[in-house]
Amino acid sequence: MTDLDLAHAAMEAAPDDDTVRLRFYERLADTELFMLLGAEAEGDQITPELFDIEDQRFALVFDREERLSQFVGRAAPYAGIPGRALAQMLSGQGIGLALNLEVAPSAMLIPAEAIDWLVQTLSHGPDETEARLTEVSAPKGLPEAVITGLDRKLAIAAGLARFAYLAAATYEDGARGHVLAFVDALEGAEKALASAAGEALTFSGIEAGMMDVLFVRAADPLAAHLARVGLRFDLPVPETPQTPGSAPGMDPAKPPKLR
Repeated sequence: MTDLDLAHAAMEAAPDDDTVRLRFYERLADTELFMLLGAEAEGDQITPELFDIEDQRFALVFDREERLSQFVGRAAPYAGIPGRALAQMLSGQGIGLALNLEVAPSAMLIPAEAIDWLVQTLSHGPDETEARLTEVSAPKGLPEAVITGLDRKLAIAAGLARFAYLAAATYEDGARGHVLAFVDALEGAEKALASAAGEALTFSGIEAGMMDVLFVRAADPLAAHLARVGLRFDLPVPETPQTPGSAPGMDPAKPPKLR
């Protein structure tokens, strides 16, 4: 059972629960999907193999290469693409996703409207503001879904920061909330980390605005205080540096294009 299988099973078991539905789509966005192509890729141009099912067009995708091979039963061209990048490619094209058909318990048809919704949801980036903290203390009152969502999101942000602390915060204007402080974040990774934190809130079914994000160095006095009162999240350390390959979808800075 893959993460998508488990998320799909939870969604099927509670069809009226918006929270578990959100979690499924979060898994879909975070999973590398293998899409069947109609022809070999040419540079960054790819042609998905499209199928007409129930008067809609679908691209065929799988969350494991072995599942794609099992379905096709022959050698066939495909591209491995993160779910969020694939959704962005297909958005507005009237193309849905046929996921794991006939080879997994998570087999389902995801209509084009759901793909467009996912892209819109993922596009809600964090806003940059200035505020002065007057106090940080142990976190309290946050739903468990937020804690587990953060833990899950930060687990896939390997190498972008050393760790993070979640704490309750009081601001100069008297406002209260929570803050997630990343320690020793890589230069240029701030936006990605802030977006990951925001998605943890969004896909937990929690309204935005409950948590701010800041970045500190390990030598800062604030980092020492956070270590005493905050809830710590350790970000994994990559085993080996990963250099983007030349295959379509492997380089996040150069997503493939439909043709």
